Amino acid sequence: MYTLLVVGARTEDLASLAGAHASVEILRASGPDEAVEKLGRNRRVDAVLLLGGGAQVAEAADAIREDNPAPPPLFAVSGPDGPPAGVRSIPAGTPAEWLASIVAGIGRE
Repeated sequence: MYTLLVVGARTEDLASLAGAHASVEILRASGPDEAVEKLGRNRRVDAVLLLGGGAQVAEAADAIREDNPAPPPLFAVSGPDGPPAGVRSIPAGTPAEWLASIVAGIGRE
């Protein structure tokens, strides 16, 4: 069982995924502060999906790494400029495709 923390205003995009992948539990955070709080309270998070524009993704990644220098893998949907350093890129597509990419990514570790 994997636990994925989804961070960003677009977390409603993933509402339909609850129960869609038998081996994934989805937690949600609306922004960087809530993400840091949830990661601090829940050390079983296997990966983090950062949603939003480039600046929002970078801000969330920075806040998470500031609080935890060795966070779970961070993922973001591919954009024109690519993800910030230390954030893995997943292909643009549907939320179900994002989830499949993340599961494949953390399954290879």
